[in-house]
Amino acid sequence: MSSSAEQPSRHSPSAEHRPVGPADVLAFADRARLRVLRLAAAKPLHVGPALSVIDLLATLRLTVLRDRPGRPDWPDRDRLLLSKGHGAYGLYAVLAESGVLTGDLDRLPGHPADGLPGVEAATGALGHGLSLGCGMALGTRLAGRPGRVVVVTGDGELDEGTNWEAAQFAAHHRLANLVAVVDRNGLQQEGWTEDVLRLEPLADKWRAFGWSVAEADGHDPAAVRSSVTALLDGPGPGVLLAHTVKGRGVSFMENDPGWHMGRLTAEQLSTATKELVARAAARPQVVGA
Repeated sequence: MSSSAEQPSRHSPSAEHRPVGPADVLAFADRARLRVLRLAAAKPLHVGPALSVIDLLATLRLTVLRDRPGRPDWPDRDRLLLSKGHGAYGLYAVLAESGVLTGDLDRLPGHPADGLPGVEAATGALGHGLSLGCGMALGTRLAGRPGRVVVVTGDGELDEGTNWEAAQFAAHHRLANLVAVVDRNGLQQEGWTEDVLRLEPLADKWRAFGWSVAEADGHDPAAVRSSVTALLDGPGPGVLLAHTVKGRGVSFMENDPGWHMGRLTAEQLSTATKELVARAAARPQVVGA
């Protein structure tokens, strides 16, 4: 049995995490964005999907998830799965900014790979992350461990039927230690999600499967944190529909499906960098909250 020192409260991040406020999270996220942009200037990658999800990943990692720095295999950790694996460089950048990943990110694969620190499962074939999360959540509960599981999916990814099989499974087993976060940016590779294959009314669909549902601005760390925390306190699985902007933070990329994948020119990198630096300078410098 774990010692009392190994038994954190159900919802608070690890004691090793410095309390951070929304401004801190957004500053962290923009530093991660700069990492992605520099990589996208060196080679083509899924830059738009990475930029839309970074605020979510940063918020979850800094304010919600429990872990132990230097102990990626800590058995009571919370697990974060990026089911929309094409956003891998967003995850890599957040892990690098956290000090979890070191070395050259440009050598890493375009989808999360097993064996990398902070990567709980290989993803990329869309629609399987939630099923993996269900297995982890059920296994954790059966083992009597306190860990929670958060699965971040894309909205276009919800076209895959395996998501809804997993949703049914999670509700049946009342997996209260499982939350799905949908990166609801409204776009997928082929265009707007509602034109490709209509998802709405999306909240009603999740409720019909027996899930608790919340909606929030996915670029608002306080709203994301409070929503996910409340869902983890529910009687069964919960889902946050996080409304985001594809290509967030770079004006010429935002809401442009052409940036689902691409490579930046030197001029574009300069413009994007200046925008992020200007945004950071205009942000209130509040540390802690």
